[in-house]
Amino acid sequence: MELDAIRFDENGLVPVVMQDAGSGEVLTLAYANREAIELTLATGFAHFFSRSRQRLWKKGETSGNVQKVVEVILDCDGDAVLYRVESQGPACHTGARSCFHNPIQPAAESAVESDLGKVTERVFRTIQDRLQALPEGSYVATLHRQGLDRLLKKIGEEAGEVIIAAKNSNRDELAWEAADLYFHLLLVLAELDLSPKDLAKELARRHKPE
Repeated sequence: MELDAIRFDENGLVPVVMQDAGSGEVLTLAYANREAIELTLATGFAHFFSRSRQRLWKKGETSGNVQKVVEVILDCDGDAVLYRVESQGPACHTGARSCFHNPIQPAAESAVESDLGKVTERVFRTIQDRLQALPEGSYVATLHRQGLDRLLKKIGEEAGEVIIAAKNSNRDELAWEAADLYFHLLLVLAELDLSPKDLAKELARRHKPE
């Protein structure tokens, strides 16, 4: 990317979208001037220009939640930039993984709710956010504070409920209990610094097309 191709506005700024390089999730929107983009390219970490403080800033300089940039892309009109990043901690100052967590219109059920991969990604991100912030009243935070042994016991309990539902041939009950078991399994993965991607890699390794 040639910096001269960027169409900075009258204030010398360009909007920058930050996107998770792995999941494709949009994390935040900020602004950068030429120097901020030069620093990003030179250091490999996301830099921006603060319009309120009128100075350069590095993402995570106070929180430690830096963003390692793997690619910088200019849009077709040259007036917007995309940072594809590897996220290290929440992107939002609220402690949420993404700044875009206040839906105005819920996603269509057919597009999201029936896609296990998308739902898993969303639920797992929420679990990670709860483990990071440990808010009062959070079920995830409560189980975390009780320790891994309690969580593993919960896995056993939920597995038992799945068995009972299956034995009863109750489809609705089985779906409910299986979802409970899956949720607690995701929580165990998060506690031990694994992710659904690690699960997918192992399944892919085992599955060799004939």
